[in-house]
Amino acid sequence: MPNLKQVVDVLESLYPLRYAEQWDEPGLIVGDPARPVTRIVFAADPTSAIVDEAIAHGADLLITHHPLFFRSVHQVSGLGFRGAIVDRLARAGCALWVGHTNADAAYRGVAQAAADGFGLVDQCPLVPIDDPASPHAVGLGRVGRLVEPVSFEAFARRVATALPIDTALGVQACGDPDAPVSTVAVLPGSGDSLFDEVRAAGVDVYVTSDLRHHPVTDAIEQARYEASMRAAGIVLDRGGEPGDGQVRPCFVNTPHSAIESMWFRYAIEDVPTAIERALGERPVVDWIRRNTDPWTFTIHSGRIVTPRTPATSDTGVGDGNGDAREA
Repeated sequence: MPNLKQVVDVLESLYPLRYAEQWDEPGLIVGDPARPVTRIVFAADPTSAIVDEAIAHGADLLITHHPLFFRSVHQVSGLGFRGAIVDRLARAGCALWVGHTNADAAYRGVAQAAADGFGLVDQCPLVPIDDPASPHAVGLGRVGRLVEPVSFEAFARRVATALPIDTALGVQACGDPDAPVSTVAVLPGSGDSLFDEVRAAGVDVYVTSDLRHHPVTDAIEQARYEASMRAAGIVLDRGGEPGDGQVRPCFVNTPHSAIESMWFRYAIEDVPTAIERALGERPVVDWIRRNTDPWTFTIHSGRIVTPRTPATSDTGVGDGNGDAREA
């Protein structure tokens, strides 16, 4: 059986660490490089519940999108939950590898998986990374077009339907429901830091997560103002046309872990296939489809809305062919 170091080398050929943002520290977080890896579990976050479930599955390796550590630490004792998680993983012989912004930017990574899931074609990165070693365009986010234009409401419903994790949050939309949508930018994760790049791309809709009141209010007000000026024959925005009064971009705000979990539809096939190709053995793979957003319910006009009871996992069959069943 391949050892952890060999498997990590394969992972980091698929999702190179050099693609990570400067502030980010993905990669191997916990694990003995010499231990064998026969079963891999995927999940969005390394929460206590996810770690317990991965260990119960008999995982040798837990792959998550979100890091256990976002900032430098000086201890991993049992005085905090992170230290307790490290201890449980180590005692169980379960390693933890994180594919964060490196997986966001990679080919068939988080951003491409979401863009593909929403039906975008002719894609390119929203923020390209220059990598001569890659045969594919890589970088943060994706920009693409729909095969056929749809209304903004229809597109927002498409986004909600495509999400693989059911949450209490639903999908929020900002814009005219009847506005036509042809071009879309997607950035899974917290995306209001890239409003300028999205505006420069001239897309009809921006899909991301964790949108805040003031940045979105400012962005949509600017978009409405620029649309009114274009309608009057004055173009203020890049790529605008005189007489075009459409407000762009509109915004779709998704639950954070749900949109990023779209990556696992690719990873649950790509990772074992790459390991088998490189090392001659195919690990068993599981996907824990647990909602890891912190919100547990919402209230709408006095009515409590909760998600359906989530399936705890989807378990890939032993040949690792990517097909999954409800556990």
